[in-house]
Amino acid sequence: MATLKIWSNAELSEQGRERLRAATAQHELTQVDADSSATADLGGFDVAFGQPNAAACAQSDSLRWLAINTAGITRYDTPEFRENFAARGGVFTNMGSAFAEPCAQHLLAMILALNRKLPDSWADQQKPSPPWAYNARRNVSDLLTGQTVLILSFGKIARRLIELSQPFGLKIYALRRRAYSEAGVHIIAEEQLSTVLPQVDHLVNILPHNASTDYYVNARRLALLKRGARFYNIGRGSTVDQNALMDALRDGTVGEAYLDVTEPEPLPPEHPLWRTPNCYITSHTGGGHRHTERDLIDHFLTNLTSFEQGDAEAMRDRL
Repeated sequence: MATLKIWSNAELSEQGRERLRAATAQHELTQVDADSSATADLGGFDVAFGQPNAAACAQSDSLRWLAINTAGITRYDTPEFRENFAARGGVFTNMGSAFAEPCAQHLLAMILALNRKLPDSWADQQKPSPPWAYNARRNVSDLLTGQTVLILSFGKIARRLIELSQPFGLKIYALRRRAYSEAGVHIIAEEQLSTVLPQVDHLVNILPHNASTDYYVNARRLALLKRGARFYNIGRGSTVDQNALMDALRDGTVGEAYLDVTEPEPLPPEHPLWRTPNCYITSHTGGGHRHTERDLIDHFLTNLTSFEQGDAEAMRDRL
C-alpha cells in the first residue's frame, strides 16, 4: 500500500487528533489548526480532510481526495470547482450520512413536540402559578396520523426523516428538480409546489445554501400554506426570508415555526426572531450529538480504507 500524504484542519479534540494520528500511522499526516489554515498550500498532499481552502484545493495538482467534514458543501459547490476536480480524477466526499440521523431525529422530535403542545406545557411551568391546563391542552393537541408533510429537498436527511415517520401514517411530499415515483413519498417538481402548499400541515426546509435557494421560502410561498401550518428549518438560514416568516407568524398564516438555522449565526440577542410569537429556536444543534466526533472520524477512516484500495465507488457520500 502506497504511503499517502494527508492534510487535515478538522476541528477535533486532542483525543480525536490522537485517534486520527494512530489510525493513519502508515501514512504521513499533517494536522493544522482550523484558524491557521486559510491560506495553506496543499501542494504535495494526496488527501485533504476538514475544511480546506477551496482555491488551495483547486491549485493543488497532487490532491486526489477532498474529504470535507460537514454535510454542507457551499464553498466548493461551483461548476468550475466541481467539474475541474472531477476532470482530473479527484474524489470529493462530504459527511451527509453522518449528519442524517441526528438531523432527522431532531426534526421528528420538534414535529411531535409542536403537535402535542409540549412547548406550551413547558411555558406554563415557568409561570409563578402554573395552571393545570388539562382541557385547554388536550383540546388543541393533535395526532400526526393523516397529516401532510412537505419536505423541501430530498437528500439523506429527508430520506431518513421519511423512514422514521413511516409508523405515523403521514402523507409525505418531497420537492426535487423532477417528479418521479418513490416508495413512501410523493416526489414533486417545483411547478407542482403551489398546488401542494395549501394542503400542508408541516413544511420542512432542508435546502442547502446556493444561488438558487436564497430566500426560497418567501412571502409568496408562505401565503400559499394552509393557515396555521407549521414551518421547520434545519437547512440554511439564507434560504428563508426571515422578515416574511415573522410577518406570517404574527398574522397566523404560519401557526408555529422551529428554526435550527438562522441568518446570521450566531443570532444576536437583540434580533426580533427571538421575540416573535410561536417561534422556537435552537442554536444549530440539529446535526450534533455527544458522539459526533467519533462518527466523523469513523466516516473518514472507512472511506480511507476504500481509497487505499483504489475503490472510489465504495466511498460513502461521494459527490
